[in-house]
This record gives sequence, structure tokens and C-alpha cells, in this order.
Amino acid sequence: MHNKLKLPLFLFGCPRSGTTYLQSLLTAHPEIISLPETKFFHYLLPDNEPKRRILGMASRRLRPKLETLFKNEMNRPDLLKYLPKNILFIRQYTRRFLKIMNLLAEEQGKSIWLEKTPEHIRYIDYIEKNLPIAKFIHIQRNGIDVVASLYEVSNKYPKFWYGGFDIDHCIERWIEAVNITSQHLHKDNHILVNYEQLVDDTPTILKELCKFIGIEFDNKMLEDYQETAKSLIRKQSGRIVSQGAVNTKSQKFYQVFDKSQQEYILRRLTEVGQEQN
Repeated sequence: MHNKLKLPLFLFGCPRSGTTYLQSLLTAHPEIISLPETKFFHYLLPDNEPKRRILGMASRRLRPKLETLFKNEMNRPDLLKYLPKNILFIRQYTRRFLKIMNLLAEEQGKSIWLEKTPEHIRYIDYIEKNLPIAKFIHIQRNGIDVVASLYEVSNKYPKFWYGGFDIDHCIERWIEAVNITSQHLHKDNHILVNYEQLVDDTPTILKELCKFIGIEFDNKMLEDYQETAKSLIRKQSGRIVSQGAVNTKSQKFYQVFDKSQQEYILRRLTEVGQEQN
């Protein structure tokens, strides 16, 4: 195994769509390793720094974020030595990041590493260009449930969500994720998971995913995912995978929003045909 190239696997979806739940299920497989959200590509590309983007230089925001990830969230300050000290270019930083991910997989004897950062859905083209062997899993959940959950949790834990989101932001995040996903599903290296189907028939969906990934299904995925989740979730972020999957018959939408807000959300979602996807 140690001489094999590790398979990069990316998991995308709008926040509150079940990404962490699915990540926990997959990471419970003996061949897969994952870690807390790296947000690597989100901070790598200098979207708001046009001069650096033109020159192919990494964003100034990247290194501080990686230092926080390795030291505080993963308790692996030793990984900092693999970060470039004087290298400023995007491609060089990308190669170093891939080296770290492969190293982590190697340490635990895994053949696959899984990266789950919802924002990375915006960087699929860049990831595919630099990691042509990568595979991508998209997960989607009922639109009204996502909007209600994202609105509630971001306002309850604003520190971990960069401030509480308003209703329009929650709607737009969901629509954006759905639209981007639809642009890539014709490719063989992309697959879509429906959250409600995952919860209702977890073994069947996991077997389909294992076939897509190229590994055998393992019952540990069903038995150990709650324990696995503990190493993937930031405390007080509003994620509670350890208590099981979110109820697909949730009434949160009707509890969080008043009648006028409900009508507005349904109208916005209906316009793009996403309220029940």
C-alpha cells in the first residue's frame, strides 16, 4: 500500500446538507482518512487580491489558516514544517498541501484521503486541473430544511459561521451549490447523493459510493461513524453527528420562520425548482 498513489476524494454540498454526516460514514471505512475542514483552496486562491492572482501567487490569508488548522484543530504542529516558508506561488503551495494529505494517509496505512470543505465546490475546475485522478461526491438536501438549519445554526453560533446569516444568504448558498453541482454531474468522476435517501437507506447508498470510489463496502462504516465524527467536528459549531443523522421529517422550517418568511422562502426556491431537491 505504501507505494501506491493515494486517491484524493472531495465531498461537497451546501452547509447543513449532511456533509459532515456523510464524511463521518466514509471516514469510518478502513481505507479512508479525513480531517477537519481545511478550507485550503478557499484561502489559497486570492479572489480579492487581483495582483496576486495575476501573478499566480497564493493569498496572504492561507498560511495563518493552515497554522490554526494544524496546531489548534488537529494538534499536529509538526506538519508546519512541510509548509513553504518562502514559496509564494499557488501551484507550489498546492503541491505541498497534497504532500501533507498523502503523508497523513501514509501514516495510518490508508489508500484514500477525503477532504470535506463546502466552499471548495467553487474551485472544482482548479482541483480537477491539478488533481486529475480525484473523485468528487456531491450531497444535496431538501431546500427548505437547509435554509432553516443554516439560518438557525449560523445565528446560534456566529463565531463559527463568520456572523449570523440572513435568509437571502441562506437561500443563495443553497441555490449556488445546486447549480454548480448540476454543471459537473455528466462527468464520470462526480456522483450525487440525496441526503434523504442516505438517511432512509444508508447501507444501499454507501455501497453505491464504495463502488464509485473503487473499494469494498465495510460494515464499520455503519458501526463506527459516530466515533469517527468526534475527530472531525469543531466543538460548539452546531454539528451533532455523534447523535445521529438529522431527521428528514424535520419541522424546523415551520418553527424557525413565521408565515411571511416561509412564503418568501418557498417562492424563492420555487423559482428555481429547488424546494424539494
